[in-house]
Amino acid sequence: QVQLVESGGGLVQAGGCLRLSCAVSGRTFGSLAMGWFRQAPGKEREFVSAISGGGGRTYYADSVKGRFTISRDNAKNTMWMQMNSLKPEDTAVYYCAAAQTSTVITGVDYWGQGTQVTVSS
Repeated sequence: QVQLVESGGGLVQAGGCLRLSCAVSGRTFGSLAMGWFRQAPGKEREFVSAISGGGGRTYYADSVKGRFTISRDNAKNTMWMQMNSLKPEDTAVYYCAAAQTSTVITGVDYWGQGTQVTVSS
């Protein structure tokens, strides 16, 4: 069973930064496409970023492009998302996601428990 554990959320002022981490166990990490989704209160869960199994391809939602950076280290079984220039509209629960296919954009097989990010104005 694949387990995803997020960390790094918190409260930050607008313009600040946070780095989210996702530690993965239970499967060869390099075989998994990874990504981040978020869900704000009263809204549906939405795609934020994705990274291929080898780390060579990354994808971003237009709303975070240029501000967020996704990365992974397959030797450490860990994925990160550096979030800079945070805005109040980035406030949400952020979920780590994994897929056995080439990308989480088309489907997610495993979810983390979520970590809260709150950006104050």
